[in-house]
Amino acid sequence: MSKERLKSVNNRSTLFLVAITLVATLGGLLFGFDMAVISGVLPFVKSQFALSDVIEGWFVSSALIGCIIGVAFSGDLSDRLGRKKMLMLSAILFLLSAVGSALSSGFTLLILARMLGGMGVGVASIVAPLYISEIAPTNIRGRLVTFYQLAITAGILVAYLTNSGLLSLSLHYKGAGLGHVLNLILVKEVWRSMLGLGVIPALLFFTGLCFVPESPRWLIQKGKTQEGIVILNKINGGEAAEKDALQIKNINAQEKGSYKEVFAPAMRKPLIIGLLLPLFSQFSGINAVIYYGPRILSDAGINITNALLGQIIFGLANFIFTLIAIWKVDKMGRRPLYIVGALGATVCLFFTGVCFYTGVTDSIMLVASIILFLACFAFSIGPLKFVIASEIFPTKIRGRAMALSIMTMWVADTIVGQLTPIFLGSIGPAVTFWFFSACCLLSFFVVYKMVPETKGKSLEEVQEIWGGH
Repeated sequence: MSKERLKSVNNRSTLFLVAITLVATLGGLLFGFDMAVISGVLPFVKSQFALSDVIEGWFVSSALIGCIIGVAFSGDLSDRLGRKKMLMLSAILFLLSAVGSALSSGFTLLILARMLGGMGVGVASIVAPLYISEIAPTNIRGRLVTFYQLAITAGILVAYLTNSGLLSLSLHYKGAGLGHVLNLILVKEVWRSMLGLGVIPALLFFTGLCFVPESPRWLIQKGKTQEGIVILNKINGGEAAEKDALQIKNINAQEKGSYKEVFAPAMRKPLIIGLLLPLFSQFSGINAVIYYGPRILSDAGINITNALLGQIIFGLANFIFTLIAIWKVDKMGRRPLYIVGALGATVCLFFTGVCFYTGVTDSIMLVASIILFLACFAFSIGPLKFVIASEIFPTKIRGRAMALSIMTMWVADTIVGQLTPIFLGSIGPAVTFWFFSACCLLSFFVVYKMVPETKGKSLEEVQEIWGGH
C-alpha cells in the first residue's frame, strides 16, 4: 500500500474512532449534567414543596437510588444484549427523566422521574467507559477512557451554566405575560426548565447511537467474528484487525472469571483498594459542593444569583484541573498525583470549615478554598479511582470487580446526598467540612500504605504485585 493511501486509511480510521468516542462520551456528559443540575433546582423545589432537611436529602438521593438500580442490572444485560443496546436504553431513560421532571404534577412524580434519570446514569457509568475501552486501540485506550471523565466534568459545567442562564432569563421575563405554559416553566417554576433542558443532550445521545457500531469485542464474544473484524478494520486497519480478533478469541477461550475469584484471598488487597477509593471519592465532600453549592454559598450570605455564578466557577475549576490528570497520569504516576491531591484536598476542606467557624464567609477566601479543593480533587481523587481500579485486577474478573467498585461509589454517593443537608442543618457547615477533610486525610493514608505504583507496568506485571495470581 502506498504511503498516500496508508495515510488516507489512517485518517479515516481516526475520524471513525473520534466520532464513535464523541457519541459514547455524551453518556458521560449526561451523567455529569443529571448529577449537577440538582444544585440549581434544589433551592426552588425545597421552597415550593416546603421540604424538611430529611426530605431534601431524599430528593437528592432518589436519583442515586436509581443509579444503584441501573448499575445492578446493566452489567449482566450488557453482556447478554450488547453495549450499544444498553447505551440506547440509557439515553431513553435520560429522555424520559427530563420530560417527566419538567411536566411532573407533584413531588412524588418528580421523585420517580429523578429515579429514572438515576437509572440512566447508573447504566452509562458502567457501559459507556466499557464500550470506549473495547473500541479503542491499545495505545490510546487509557487516554480515551479518561476523556469520559472529562465529559462528566463538562456535563457538570453545562448544568451550572444553564441553571444560571435560565435563572437570569426568569428574572428578566418576570411579569412579562409569556402565557401560562411558558410562564410556568420559565418564570414561576424555573426548576422545570432546568431539569427539562436535559432533553436536548439525551436526544443527541440517542440519535448518535443509531449510527455507531456495536462493540467489536462483544460481537466476537458472541461468535459474530466477521462483523467484529469489519468494525476493527475500520478502526485499526486490516492486519491489525485480524490480529486483534485472534487475541480476543484466545482470551475469551481462557477467561472463566467469577465472583468467587473476586473474593479469593489472593485478591483481597486489590479488592479493598478497589472498594475504598470510590468510597473516599464520595466522602471527600465533592458532592456536597456539586449538590448543595448554592445552599452553602447562600448560608454564607451570598444571594442565589451570585451563588449559581459561583457554581460556574466551581465547575470550571473541576473541568480544567481534570486535564492535569489526562496530561500527567502516565508521566508522574498514579501514587504521586493521588497523594498530593489528597493532602491538598484535606487542607482546603479544613480551611473551608475554619471560614465557616470564624464567620469569615463574605470574602474571597471561602470561594478560593472551595476552588482549590475542587482543583485537588479533579486531578487526583476524582479520576484516579477508576484508573487504579481498572489496572489492579486480572482481566478475567476486571468487569465484575469494577461493577463492585462502581456500586460502592453510588451507595456512598446516596449516603452523602442524604446526610449532607442533615449535617448542614444540625452540626453546621464548619463541622461538615471538617468531617470531609478527615475522610480525605484517611484516603491519603490508604493510598500511601496500600496502593502500588502501576505506571508503565503491563497488566500482567501489576498482577505479579499480588503474588502472581
